[in-house]
Amino acid sequence: MPSYDSSRARFRLADRHIAVLAHLLDSENPPEELWPSLGELGQIGLVGEEGELAPILRDLLSALASPLVLATVEVTGEHGTINHGVIVGQEAVIAHEGWPGEEESEYTPIAPHSLVWELARMVNLQADDETKSDVSRIETTMGALDAALSALDEGAGDEAATRDLIRKALTEAGTPKEPELTELTELVMAMNAMWRITTAWDGTHEGERAAMVRALAVWDCGTRGYWVREKPEEPIVEGQVGPESELCLVRARNGKIWEKITDLLPDKEDMIDA
Repeated sequence: MPSYDSSRARFRLADRHIAVLAHLLDSENPPEELWPSLGELGQIGLVGEEGELAPILRDLLSALASPLVLATVEVTGEHGTINHGVIVGQEAVIAHEGWPGEEESEYTPIAPHSLVWELARMVNLQADDETKSDVSRIETTMGALDAALSALDEGAGDEAATRDLIRKALTEAGTPKEPELTELTELVMAMNAMWRITTAWDGTHEGERAAMVRALAVWDCGTRGYWVREKPEEPIVEGQVGPESELCLVRARNGKIWEKITDLLPDKEDMIDA
Protein backbone atom coordinates (compact mmCIF):
# COMPACT_ATOMS: atom_id res chain seq x y z
CA MET A 1 0.00 0.00 0.00
CA PRO A 2 1.42 3.42 -0.92
CA SER A 3 1.89 6.10 1.74
CA TYR A 4 3.47 9.52 2.19
CA ASP A 5 4.98 11.78 4.82
CA SER A 6 3.85 15.37 4.23
CA SER A 7 6.43 16.79 6.67
CA ARG A 8 9.28 15.71 4.36
CA ALA A 9 7.44 15.31 1.04
CA ARG A 10 8.57 11.68 0.87
CA PHE A 11 6.57 8.81 -0.59
CA ARG A 12 6.47 5.00 -0.52
CA LEU A 13 5.46 3.94 -4.03
CA ALA A 14 5.72 0.79 -6.12
CA ASP A 15 6.58 0.84 -9.82
CA ARG A 16 2.89 0.34 -10.61
CA HIS A 17 2.02 3.52 -8.71
CA ILE A 18 4.69 5.44 -10.62
CA ALA A 19 3.17 4.09 -13.85
CA VAL A 20 -0.26 5.43 -12.82
CA LEU A 21 1.19 8.86 -12.05
CA ALA A 22 2.98 8.91 -15.41
CA HIS A 23 -0.29 8.24 -17.27
CA LEU A 24 -2.15 10.92 -15.31
CA LEU A 25 0.67 13.40 -15.83
CA ASP A 26 0.23 12.89 -19.58
CA SER A 27 -3.55 13.37 -19.21
CA GLU A 28 -4.11 9.69 -20.04
CA ASN A 29 -6.36 7.16 -18.36
CA PRO A 30 -4.30 4.34 -16.82
CA PRO A 31 -4.92 0.92 -18.42
CA GLU A 32 -7.33 -1.43 -16.70
CA GLU A 33 -4.58 -3.48 -15.02
CA LEU A 34 -3.50 -0.33 -13.14
CA TRP A 35 -6.94 0.59 -11.80
CA PRO A 36 -6.32 -1.08 -8.40
CA SER A 37 -3.13 0.98 -8.07
CA LEU A 38 -5.05 4.12 -9.02
CA GLY A 39 -7.57 3.28 -6.30
CA GLU A 40 -4.82 2.95 -3.72
CA LEU A 41 -3.42 6.36 -4.64
CA GLY A 42 -6.93 7.78 -4.35
CA GLN A 43 -7.41 6.27 -0.88
CA ILE A 44 -4.47 8.22 0.53
CA GLY A 45 -5.35 11.46 -1.26
CA LEU A 46 -2.57 11.63 -3.84
CA VAL A 47 -5.05 11.39 -6.73
CA GLY A 48 -8.49 13.01 -6.80
CA GLU A 49 -11.75 11.63 -8.13
CA GLU A 50 -11.19 13.24 -11.52
CA GLY A 51 -7.58 12.12 -11.74
CA GLU A 52 -6.15 15.37 -10.40
CA LEU A 53 -2.74 15.07 -8.79
CA ALA A 54 -2.04 16.32 -5.26
CA PRO A 55 0.20 19.43 -5.07
CA ILE A 56 2.65 17.60 -2.78
CA LEU A 57 3.63 15.47 -5.79
CA ARG A 58 4.94 18.48 -7.74
CA ASP A 59 8.70 17.98 -7.22
CA LEU A 60 8.54 14.22 -7.74
CA LEU A 61 6.47 14.54 -10.90
CA SER A 62 8.58 17.34 -12.35
CA ALA A 63 11.71 15.17 -11.97
CA LEU A 64 9.98 12.11 -13.42
CA ALA A 65 8.57 14.07 -16.36
CA SER A 66 11.85 15.69 -17.48
CA PRO A 67 14.88 13.95 -15.97
CA LEU A 68 18.27 15.41 -16.78
CA VAL A 69 20.22 12.50 -15.32
CA LEU A 70 19.11 9.07 -14.17
CA ALA A 71 21.34 7.14 -11.77
CA THR A 72 20.40 3.53 -11.08
CA VAL A 73 21.93 1.47 -8.28
CA GLU A 74 21.72 -2.32 -8.20
CA VAL A 75 22.97 -4.02 -5.04
CA THR A 76 23.08 -7.83 -5.00
CA GLY A 77 23.61 -9.51 -1.65
CA GLU A 78 22.06 -11.96 0.76
CA HIS A 79 18.51 -10.84 -0.07
CA GLY A 80 18.92 -10.84 -3.83
CA THR A 81 19.06 -7.67 -5.92
CA ILE A 82 17.70 -4.43 -4.44
CA ASN A 83 17.25 -1.36 -6.64
CA HIS A 84 17.89 2.24 -5.67
CA GLY A 85 18.62 5.39 -7.64
CA VAL A 86 18.47 9.13 -8.12
CA ILE A 87 16.43 11.22 -10.57
CA VAL A 88 17.95 14.62 -11.34
CA GLY A 89 15.33 17.04 -12.66
CA GLN A 90 15.40 20.70 -13.61
CA GLU A 91 13.88 21.78 -10.30
CA ALA A 92 14.35 18.87 -7.93
CA VAL A 93 16.56 15.87 -7.22
CA ILE A 94 14.77 12.77 -5.97
CA ALA A 95 16.41 9.72 -4.40
CA HIS A 96 14.59 6.40 -4.28
CA GLU A 97 15.54 3.38 -2.20
CA GLY A 98 14.20 -0.16 -2.14
CA TRP A 99 13.98 -2.57 0.77
CA PRO A 100 14.36 -6.37 0.80
CA GLY A 101 11.04 -8.10 0.27
CA GLU A 102 9.09 -4.85 -0.11
CA GLU A 103 7.29 -3.79 -3.29
CA GLU A 104 7.46 -0.08 -2.59
CA SER A 105 10.49 2.17 -2.75
CA GLU A 106 10.88 5.35 -0.73
CA TYR A 107 11.15 8.54 -2.82
CA THR A 108 12.76 11.48 -1.02
CA PRO A 109 13.90 14.92 -2.23
CA ILE A 110 17.61 15.57 -1.66
CA ALA A 111 19.94 18.53 -2.03
CA PRO A 112 21.74 18.56 -5.41
CA HIS A 113 25.16 18.97 -3.76
CA SER A 114 24.61 15.73 -1.80
CA LEU A 115 24.21 13.55 -4.92
CA VAL A 116 27.57 11.75 -4.70
CA TRP A 117 27.16 11.28 -0.97
CA GLU A 118 23.72 9.73 -1.52
CA LEU A 119 25.02 7.30 -4.13
CA ALA A 120 27.89 6.31 -1.86
CA ARG A 121 25.46 5.79 1.01
CA MET A 122 23.20 3.60 -1.15
CA VAL A 123 26.09 1.20 -1.75
CA ASN A 124 27.26 1.48 1.88
CA LEU A 125 30.71 2.79 0.99
CA GLN A 126 32.79 2.51 4.17
CA ALA A 127 36.30 3.33 5.33
CA ASP A 128 38.72 0.48 4.64
CA ASP A 129 41.87 1.70 6.37
CA GLU A 130 42.50 -1.67 8.05
CA THR A 131 42.14 -3.73 4.90
CA LYS A 132 45.29 -5.52 3.79
CA SER A 133 45.92 -7.61 0.69
CA ASP A 134 49.06 -8.82 -1.06
CA VAL A 135 47.12 -9.19 -4.31
CA SER A 136 45.88 -6.16 -6.23
CA ARG A 137 44.59 -7.79 -9.44
CA ILE A 138 42.79 -11.04 -10.21
CA GLU A 139 42.01 -12.41 -13.65
CA THR A 140 39.80 -15.43 -14.32
CA THR A 141 36.49 -16.11 -16.13
CA MET A 142 32.83 -15.50 -15.41
CA GLY A 143 32.37 -19.27 -15.52
CA ALA A 144 34.81 -19.60 -12.62
CA LEU A 145 32.86 -17.01 -10.67
CA ASP A 146 29.60 -18.85 -11.28
CA ALA A 147 31.22 -22.07 -10.05
CA ALA A 148 32.54 -20.33 -6.94
CA LEU A 149 29.15 -18.80 -6.10
CA SER A 150 27.46 -22.18 -6.55
CA ALA A 151 30.01 -23.68 -4.16
CA LEU A 152 29.29 -20.88 -1.68
CA ASP A 153 25.60 -21.84 -1.72
CA GLU A 154 26.49 -25.48 -1.12
CA GLY A 155 28.59 -24.70 1.94
CA ALA A 156 25.62 -24.79 4.32
CA GLY A 157 27.27 -22.69 7.03
CA ASP A 158 30.42 -24.77 7.54
CA GLU A 159 33.16 -22.18 6.92
CA ALA A 160 36.07 -24.59 6.42
CA ALA A 161 34.07 -26.87 4.13
CA THR A 162 32.74 -23.91 2.17
CA ARG A 163 36.24 -22.52 1.65
CA ASP A 164 37.42 -25.89 0.35
CA LEU A 165 34.43 -26.16 -2.01
CA ILE A 166 35.07 -22.67 -3.43
CA ARG A 167 38.78 -23.33 -3.86
CA LYS A 168 38.08 -26.64 -5.62
CA ALA A 169 35.50 -25.02 -7.92
CA LEU A 170 37.88 -22.22 -8.89
CA THR A 171 40.73 -24.65 -9.52
CA GLU A 172 38.60 -26.85 -11.74
CA ALA A 173 37.40 -23.76 -13.63
CA GLY A 174 40.97 -22.75 -14.42
CA THR A 175 41.60 -19.86 -12.02
CA PRO A 176 45.36 -19.12 -11.81
CA LYS A 177 47.29 -20.61 -8.92
CA GLU A 178 48.65 -18.79 -5.89
CA PRO A 179 48.33 -16.15 -4.63
CA GLU A 180 45.31 -15.21 -6.82
CA LEU A 181 43.50 -18.47 -6.11
CA THR A 182 43.59 -17.98 -2.35
CA GLU A 183 42.68 -14.30 -2.61
CA LEU A 184 39.67 -14.94 -4.86
CA THR A 185 38.52 -17.71 -2.53
CA GLU A 186 38.67 -15.29 0.40
CA LEU A 187 36.88 -12.58 -1.57
CA VAL A 188 33.96 -14.87 -2.29
CA MET A 189 33.87 -15.94 1.37
CA ALA A 190 33.94 -12.34 2.64
CA MET A 191 31.63 -10.77 0.07
CA ASN A 192 28.95 -8.44 1.44
CA ALA A 193 27.54 -7.45 -1.93
CA MET A 194 28.16 -6.83 -5.60
CA TRP A 195 26.91 -3.45 -6.72
CA ARG A 196 26.64 -1.43 -9.87
CA ILE A 197 25.87 2.26 -10.44
CA THR A 198 24.79 3.36 -13.92
CA THR A 199 24.19 6.95 -15.02
CA ALA A 200 22.41 8.01 -18.20
CA TRP A 201 21.61 11.36 -19.82
CA ASP A 202 21.07 13.01 -23.20
CA GLY A 203 24.35 14.12 -24.71
CA THR A 204 26.09 14.24 -28.06
CA HIS A 205 28.28 11.75 -29.89
CA GLU A 206 30.12 12.77 -33.06
CA GLY A 207 27.87 15.81 -33.33
CA GLU A 208 24.62 13.86 -33.01
CA ARG A 209 22.24 13.67 -30.07
CA ALA A 210 22.75 10.37 -28.26
CA ALA A 211 22.02 8.60 -25.00
CA MET A 212 25.18 8.68 -22.89
CA VAL A 213 25.87 5.99 -20.30
CA ARG A 214 28.57 5.46 -17.68
CA ALA A 215 28.75 2.65 -15.16
CA LEU A 216 30.81 1.27 -12.30
CA ALA A 217 30.72 -2.27 -10.90
CA VAL A 218 32.29 -3.08 -7.52
CA TRP A 219 32.61 -6.02 -5.15
CA ASP A 220 32.26 -5.08 -1.48
CA CYS A 221 34.22 -7.82 0.24
CA GLY A 222 34.12 -6.52 3.81
CA THR A 223 37.45 -7.13 5.50
CA ARG A 224 39.03 -7.94 2.11
CA GLY A 225 38.20 -4.46 0.80
CA TYR A 226 36.70 -3.09 -2.41
CA TRP A 227 37.40 -4.56 -5.83
CA VAL A 228 36.43 -2.81 -9.06
CA ARG A 229 35.23 -5.18 -11.74
CA GLU A 230 37.09 -3.89 -14.80
CA LYS A 231 36.01 -6.80 -17.00
CA PRO A 232 33.39 -7.50 -18.19
CA GLU A 233 33.45 -3.77 -18.85
CA GLU A 234 30.37 -1.77 -17.97
CA PRO A 235 27.87 -0.98 -19.30
CA ILE A 236 26.98 -4.56 -20.24
CA VAL A 237 24.22 -5.33 -22.73
CA GLU A 238 22.06 -8.44 -22.50
CA GLY A 239 23.69 -11.52 -23.99
CA GLN A 240 27.16 -9.98 -24.00
CA VAL A 241 28.62 -12.02 -21.14
CA GLY A 242 29.04 -15.80 -21.04
CA PRO A 243 31.02 -18.38 -19.06
CA GLU A 244 34.16 -17.77 -21.14
CA SER A 245 34.05 -13.99 -20.67
CA GLU A 246 37.06 -12.56 -18.87
CA LEU A 247 36.63 -11.47 -15.26
CA CYS A 248 39.13 -8.91 -14.01
CA LEU A 249 39.02 -7.51 -10.47
CA VAL A 250 41.26 -4.67 -9.29
CA ARG A 251 41.68 -3.66 -5.65
CA ALA A 252 40.68 -0.05 -4.93
CA ARG A 253 40.58 1.96 -1.70
CA ASN A 254 37.38 3.69 -0.65
CA GLY A 255 38.71 7.14 -1.63
CA LYS A 256 39.28 5.91 -5.19
CA ILE A 257 35.78 4.41 -5.27
CA TRP A 258 34.40 7.81 -4.23
CA GLU A 259 36.27 9.44 -7.13
CA LYS A 260 34.92 6.84 -9.55
CA ILE A 261 31.35 7.50 -8.38
CA THR A 262 31.92 11.23 -8.89
CA ASP A 263 33.23 10.56 -12.41
CA LEU A 264 29.97 8.80 -13.32
CA LEU A 265 28.13 12.12 -13.25
CA PRO A 266 28.21 14.34 -16.34
CA ASP A 267 29.50 17.88 -16.31
CA LYS A 268 27.04 20.56 -17.35
CA GLU A 269 28.67 20.92 -20.78
CA ASP A 270 28.13 17.16 -21.37
CA MET A 271 24.36 17.58 -21.27
CA ILE A 272 22.03 18.89 -23.95
CA ASP A 273 19.18 20.09 -21.76
CA ALA A 274 21.11 21.45 -18.79
